[in-house]
Amino acid sequence: MKITVQKDKDYTVMSNYHFKDKELSLRAKGLLSMMLSLPDSWNYSLNGINSICVESKTIIRNVIKELKEKHYLKVEEMRKNDGKIYYEYIIYEKPFD
Repeated sequence: MKITVQKDKDYTVMSNYHFKDKELSLRAKGLLSMMLSLPDSWNYSLNGINSICVESKTIIRNVIKELKEKHYLKVEEMRKNDGKIYYEYIIYEKPFD
C-alpha cells in the first residue's frame, strides 16, 4: 500500500526522533509535535497551549512534566527589568544532555 500526503502549504518539517522514542507517551509525542509546529512568538504557557487543545490543563501539565523529565523541554524562569517573572520555553527535537 502506498500513502501519499499532499504538502502544498501550511506544513511543518521536524525530526522523526521523538516519534521513535519508545520512552515517550503518545500524548507527549503529539504535544511536542504541536509545540514544534508553533511560531517562536507563541504563548507556550499552560494557558496558551490549553487554548488550542481539547485536553484539560491537568493533562497538559502532566505531559509538559513528562517532556521536561525526558529532556525534550526546558522551562527557565526569567525576570524582566521591572522584576516580574516570566518563563522561557526551550523545545528540543532530540533530548538535551
